[in-house]
Amino acid sequence: MRFTRSMLSVTMIIGAVLSIPAQANHGSDDDGHAVFVMTNDSRSNEILSFRRNPYGTLFSARHFRTEGRGSGGKGDPLASQGSLTLSQDREWLFAVNAGSGTLSVFRVEGELLFLTARIATGGAEPTSVAQHGNLVYVLNAAGSSNVAGFEFHNGHLSEIANSQGFLSANGANPGSVAFTADGKFLIASEKAGNNIDTFAVAPNGELSQVKVTPSVGPGAFAANTVGNGTVLVSETGSGGNTSALSSYHLLNNGSLTPVTSSVPTLGAANCWNVVTPNGRFVYVSNAGSSTIAGFSISATGSLTPLPGTIVGTNPAGSGNLDIAVSEDGKFLYSLNSAAGAIGAFAINADGSLTNLGTTHGLPAGSSLNGIAAN
Repeated sequence: MRFTRSMLSVTMIIGAVLSIPAQANHGSDDDGHAVFVMTNDSRSNEILSFRRNPYGTLFSARHFRTEGRGSGGKGDPLASQGSLTLSQDREWLFAVNAGSGTLSVFRVEGELLFLTARIATGGAEPTSVAQHGNLVYVLNAAGSSNVAGFEFHNGHLSEIANSQGFLSANGANPGSVAFTADGKFLIASEKAGNNIDTFAVAPNGELSQVKVTPSVGPGAFAANTVGNGTVLVSETGSGGNTSALSSYHLLNNGSLTPVTSSVPTLGAANCWNVVTPNGRFVYVSNAGSSTIAGFSISATGSLTPLPGTIVGTNPAGSGNLDIAVSEDGKFLYSLNSAAGAIGAFAINADGSLTNLGTTHGLPAGSSLNGIAAN
């Protein structure tokens, strides 16, 4: 084992709000939904929680400490997707603390967060986290790049024996980790090797040996999954406006076969993607051109650009990083790190987006990473 059992078994049970928030002024337009952003601050990592009304409007943020440290830095310091992840039932929020090598868990009640656990992740610089049922896996990016598994019960975490899986190489510079919808496979992306890694997950959480599939296009950054067995991979491309999105079919043995290869996103630096809850559409964030591209997903996993491909535009220089779709599938939010803002868009029935403006109040040009919406 490359980590001590004592470190992994330490779980801090807090059971109370870290900083008691003021009583919310909940009007009749409040439906209990929120958008969460992570500061990734190197001194004290925090989650900023924005209440959201039924019209997609966000209200001023509350601050909740993770009791861990982020990596700090500027631009896109974690270079990952999924550093802040809501559980399948939207009742729990998982946040990586890259600077302290820990994972924090919060119980979610509307826009309020209650810290219930913090645990060492079994590796260096955790940058992404995924959950399925009672299993949670964390992607450790630095050193011996690996994924490490934990049992999850009622807000608490415990190490799973023999659950650590290593990527294809040390220093693989991974970008994301995600479960398939059935929980039978774990998918990770490798930026350094331009690969997509697949692990079979046993019912007890043990992992198979890694199966490596080369990306069909250059710049594989983040992988996501759709309920029909499709794997989606954002590609940054070879420079300029050459970013693309590819889809793959996942076979029973963990192999990936391309379905749609490198369909252009008509923008630069596409690193993140998000799928609507009904599985019909996928949106990608072109950070280098401040745009959002949209695609429909067929039953076989093929991708078709929505009319014009570019369906949303943030203000120039926004530096839109990770993106999230609300639980009800009505809204899309982008983390505009350079501008210190959140871009908001309504999702229409045909997949097109309506720009709802931006919410400011975040530290511009800072270490922000990770966004989630319920």
